[in-house]
Amino acid sequence: MLSPFLIDIAYIAAAVLFVFGLKMLSKADTAQRGNQLSSMGMLIALVATLLYGGLDYTYIVAGLVIGGGVGLFAAKTVAMTGMPEMVALFNGTGGIASLLVGWAEFHQTFVETTNSGVVGYSSFTLGSIFLASLIGGLTFTGSIVAWGKLSGKMPGRPMLFPGQQAFNVLLLLVAVGAGIAFSMVGDLADPLMTAKYDIFLVVVATGLLLGILAVIGIGGADMPVVIALLNSYSGLAACATGFIIVNKVLIVSGALVGASGLILTTIMCKAMNRSLSNVLFSGFGSTTSGGPGKKNEGEAKVINAEDAFLVLEAASSVVIVPGYGMAVAQAQHAVRELGDMLEENGCEVKYAIHPVAGRMPGHMNVLLAEANVPYEQLVEPDDVNPIIETVDVCMVIGANDVVNPAAREDDTSPIYGMPIIDVDKARTTFVLKRSLGAGYAGIGNPLFFRDNTRMLLGDAKDSVSTLVAEFKQD
Repeated sequence: MLSPFLIDIAYIAAAVLFVFGLKMLSKADTAQRGNQLSSMGMLIALVATLLYGGLDYTYIVAGLVIGGGVGLFAAKTVAMTGMPEMVALFNGTGGIASLLVGWAEFHQTFVETTNSGVVGYSSFTLGSIFLASLIGGLTFTGSIVAWGKLSGKMPGRPMLFPGQQAFNVLLLLVAVGAGIAFSMVGDLADPLMTAKYDIFLVVVATGLLLGILAVIGIGGADMPVVIALLNSYSGLAACATGFIIVNKVLIVSGALVGASGLILTTIMCKAMNRSLSNVLFSGFGSTTSGGPGKKNEGEAKVINAEDAFLVLEAASSVVIVPGYGMAVAQAQHAVRELGDMLEENGCEVKYAIHPVAGRMPGHMNVLLAEANVPYEQLVEPDDVNPIIETVDVCMVIGANDVVNPAAREDDTSPIYGMPIIDVDKARTTFVLKRSLGAGYAGIGNPLFFRDNTRMLLGDAKDSVSTLVAEFKQD
């Protein structure tokens, strides 16, 4: 067992490793080492906590075995297309853990106070329990709804009812009022003290209900923002839990997750040219949000893989724009192989990544990294758009909304004003999709009908593999 002084030193060391590890994650060449530093910090924090005196290791070991087994099974079996849902569940488990820790601490102290007749908690501790329980409950149910939308077990469209926003505000006011009453400390005979447990249950119930109502009203196209925000919430709940159990490393790590999640949420909103309030309250994707957009005119020009190969073979520059369709087809390895073939043919290849492509922040980056695509070849829209008119071929693989020219040209479109990758300005644009249907946001794409666009319809992996085979035969 370590002394309290040594445990504090270990926590400080862990916090320093967290900060430096998070900083190093911002660059590709240091990200792996940053992840290792953060993992080392967490290991130090866990060991120091387990060496704290007075712990019952029976339940701790049981939890480690069960939790580790579930985590190992999930890591081994989840497909890359299922990562967004998995991240949503991770956020949810963090939220419910904070709620349960807060509940356990309050229950124990409530029982001790009732038995001894001496008030055993302060307003600060009760306030921390309130925040951990409310935010944790909201994060848990909100993440479950996000998981349902992402996995297709719930409709991806916003689910709204008349007066929903007003009801949500009323529910939040009830939660805040209950939290204020819950945080007050007085004589044990005071009504607020005798009703303390009932008030706490109101806080838990409103938090759980708020999470459901807040996320069901958000469309599937906004799920990357929601995941980032729920990640921030889980960090804030953990931070509040740290104040409850007086754990310094939990306070620091929770604050880091909360702050980084909020920064990421802001970046995602900027990438869509929308405010956070618009994402949370507009019901984007419902029949009542935005305008209908202009009707697409013209005829799509379909091309086969053999003809597409001839164009690619003559190209000196190609920009590949991946989207969720690439993930569904699990085509990332074939795409990387095609990129290698193009480079061997003397072509310059770049991968343009839109911040909200896919179903979670960094989704495309993760897929391409799994396929060992060099990070230096990944570019952002601001880097590629100024030179897009000089690009011979843009290959759009499963993306739709992030390349939709309506965002730039049609002021009646729901996505008008959203920054996109201007693939329609390239000399030739190939769009690899299963059909001419709308994307996840349910909005038609005039890109399909442009004069310089060719549609390569079918499974993305099959189409790209055919292109690779053509290069090998050449």
